[in-house]
Amino acid sequence: MTQSNTKFPSLQTTGVVVALCAITFVNLIPILWAFLTSIKTPADAFTMPPTIIFKPTFEYHISLWTGEFPRYLLNSLIVCLGTVLISVPIGSLAAFGLSRMRRKVASPILFALFSLRMFPYMLLAIPFFVMGRWTGLNDTYWILILAFVAINQPFTIWLMYGFFDEIPRDLDEAAALDGCNDWQVFSRVVLPLVRPGLAVTSIFSIILAYNEFLFALILTGNRTRTLPVAIASFGGEDVSEWSLAAAGAVGIMIPIIIVMILMQRHLVRGMTMGAVK
Repeated sequence: MTQSNTKFPSLQTTGVVVALCAITFVNLIPILWAFLTSIKTPADAFTMPPTIIFKPTFEYHISLWTGEFPRYLLNSLIVCLGTVLISVPIGSLAAFGLSRMRRKVASPILFALFSLRMFPYMLLAIPFFVMGRWTGLNDTYWILILAFVAINQPFTIWLMYGFFDEIPRDLDEAAALDGCNDWQVFSRVVLPLVRPGLAVTSIFSIILAYNEFLFALILTGNRTRTLPVAIASFGGEDVSEWSLAAAGAVGIMIPIIIVMILMQRHLVRGMTMGAVK
């Protein structure tokens, strides 16, 4: 009688999977609750105990997307794109230069950047507002993009430094022997190898710029208002508009979910890059 080669997962593996599923379910409860609220009428949304069986309505989602929500979404996308296009290239150049320095020289600079990242950047909101008023940039995309680049740059440099540091210096020397200058070594040899790292850094930069509320509240006006500030104004104290606010909470998650799905492969590669020697 032949023995079966079927391997069953160990008890420890099963426990980890069950725990992860439980944590995921708990984290998804607010999202599920917001979605259910967005397709309920106010009368069904605030019944006690909560209404389980109800007639769904997409009235609030339609009202959301046919109103000013797309304009606020466009503002957020412009700010996110501008932040990534400025922050990631500058951070990559700085990180590459630091990764090619001696440790004794690079370490103090990295520590200084880390110290800047620990600084409560909320304290910079008023100085940025004053600077924007002096330069006439308040209620423009530029002041918000520059603020996001400033607070995001230490994190970008630190993150890209880890990816560049994994690239052997022998590649730089081989490219130099073939006649490449420093810029060609960076752009043609090293940069393509850290493409997953660029994807990870871009995603985190997008998330920071997309979710930032305080700077967007202080530095923008009606013309350049972004989604987090706009969503905060939905509903207010009127209970009858809370279903619209829930629809806005669901709508603001959709672009980030789409970005994460499109860049999932690069994100996984970037997060695991350098993990196996």
